[in-house]
Amino acid sequence: MKIVVLGGGISTERHVSLVTGTSVCKALRSLGHKAIFVDMFLGLEGYEGALADAFDAPDGFCGSVAIEKTAPDLAAVRASRADRSASRLGKNVLEICALADCVFLGLHGADGEDGKIQAALDLLGVPYTGSDYLGSAMAMDKAVAKRIMTSSGVRTPAWREICYTEEDIPRLCEELPVPCAVKVVNGGSSIGVQLPDTREELKEALHEVLAYGSRVVVEEKIIGRELTVPVLGDKALCPIEIVPPEGSTFDYVAKYQSGSEGAREICPAPITEEEAQLLGESALKIHRALGLAVYSRTDFILDREGNAWCLEVNTLPGMTPNSLIPKAAAVEGLSYAALCERIVELSLAARG
Repeated sequence: MKIVVLGGGISTERHVSLVTGTSVCKALRSLGHKAIFVDMFLGLEGYEGALADAFDAPDGFCGSVAIEKTAPDLAAVRASRADRSASRLGKNVLEICALADCVFLGLHGADGEDGKIQAALDLLGVPYTGSDYLGSAMAMDKAVAKRIMTSSGVRTPAWREICYTEEDIPRLCEELPVPCAVKVVNGGSSIGVQLPDTREELKEALHEVLAYGSRVVVEEKIIGRELTVPVLGDKALCPIEIVPPEGSTFDYVAKYQSGSEGAREICPAPITEEEAQLLGESALKIHRALGLAVYSRTDFILDREGNAWCLEVNTLPGMTPNSLIPKAAAVEGLSYAALCERIVELSLAARG
């Protein structure tokens, strides 16, 4: 098949997306597919050949990329593009997608997980991987997703949606409970997330999160073990436990750096059969309630009483070879390349 793997983009999760996209592209090419990697924001800048011939590029446009310790400098990315327009789509992105048999969405965060690119591809009549525009948009918006969790009977921490400015911070520091979690509604990769324990920390958190957006969810901070459950097809895969470095939280660095700075990921999670069943059922319930398709990954806190508290749902979770879904798929006997191809097959069936 001719497959465009879209990655990069201009979201705060750009670095992760670049690694996801190039990894997926290389895996699909290893299985004989004519896969090419296209940065959604930069497009095919630098490519001068006929668009139809792009699928024959010997390296599939896969460069050498890595996940940095800090979030990307998006201003520098914008400045690097020859096209200085306001468009978030690079040169010939939609045109090359229209020539593909399928578009594999290796995007994360804004423009990828929020349903925008899915809607554009729907209008083009081009099949793509994962959930449709509506399910993606609902899952990406933490406040909307929380409402769906509550209505579908999935346990989630007590929460409140807030729109605020700098002037509101003193008042909110008096009103909001601590400890708590403050999350920008459309963030990802733990960017725009703060976990204050004191009112002084809450004040600082509200200032910091405001840099990512003025609409946030403030939720009760549940103490317990961090677990995540992938869904593939209509089946929950094994839960994975995430153990952050001692004295730290599962932040951007802990998620994507190895060694002493990175988190430990235990797959399968060392939990009871009953706990695994509860987590799997909850992940499937919210996956279905949001109308998601093909694959997703739902994050939970498992408290000391064995209650599973749903935090959020990821419709385009990380798909690097070391990401969580590939680890759970490996337990099922599915290699990384086979998983990438399976996602394409399930997506074509869903769009068919």
